[in-house]
Amino acid sequence: MDEVTGSEVLDAAAAWERLRQVRTAEDARAAGLVPDGDGQLRWAAAASPGAAELAARYLPLCLAGPRIAFAQLGQSLDGFIATRTGDADFVTGPADRRHLHRLRALADAVVVGAGTAVADDPRLTVRACAGENPVRVVLDPRGRVPRDCGVFTDGAAPTLWVVGADSEAANRAGGGVGVEVLVLPDRDAFAPGRLLAVLARRGLGRVLVEGGGVTVSRFLSERALDRLYLTVAPVLIGDGVPGLRFPGTPVMREALRPPLRSARLGEDTLFELDLRELKTSGPVPERLTAG
Repeated sequence: MDEVTGSEVLDAAAAWERLRQVRTAEDARAAGLVPDGDGQLRWAAAASPGAAELAARYLPLCLAGPRIAFAQLGQSLDGFIATRTGDADFVTGPADRRHLHRLRALADAVVVGAGTAVADDPRLTVRACAGENPVRVVLDPRGRVPRDCGVFTDGAAPTLWVVGADSEAANRAGGGVGVEVLVLPDRDAFAPGRLLAVLARRGLGRVLVEGGGVTVSRFLSERALDRLYLTVAPVLIGDGVPGLRFPGTPVMREALRPPLRSARLGEDTLFELDLRELKTSGPVPERLTAG
């Protein structure tokens, strides 16, 4: 990466181009980032407010190393990610959707469960910002995601279709152009920690768990996440498809209180939770069932 030089103000677009290449402290220096005296990094050159905001928000993720599992979920004030009919178009606003696409651009792989693939037919590509598409990973133990789902047919990015050995999809040689079928031997092989290890062996160490609520909750419940981005929209749905749900504690003082940062995303509020300490503290709760 080239050094940032001259007196020209670094804008948000140029800052993002540099940030998405940063993975090490050396990369950060080459991008023109210097210590700010408070243990953080800032742009050495004059930078726009948008450029400064991008650095503050995404540098921790950029510098997290080659192995990190992070999740994103957008929900209403009352904790739902869709209405009772499954309509989620859209819970959060455009600023959060740009944020989600930036997270995809910083990941090697993006993971969704079968329920999300069936309900939303998501594209899981990077469109709202500059960046490369991650490998799309569909967790489908029973092989129930339709073969005409976009991730299997659009050819926009490589797709890994992860199925159980007893599913019909396990007998298919392939799932389409750019689609690889990965057969896991049993339900236990779908446990989040084991899945992340399988992906890492394929060179997919930076993993975004995007949805839905059941899949993100499983990764959180089993202490498999390093970071969670939870965006809350100022809307009340009443009932519907829940967001985070996992076996909790009967004692309030034992509830999870991870370190967090918050920021505004348009009308929404983004909470960024640092979950690294949870991975080494306390027992793993009862396992949630894969979709």
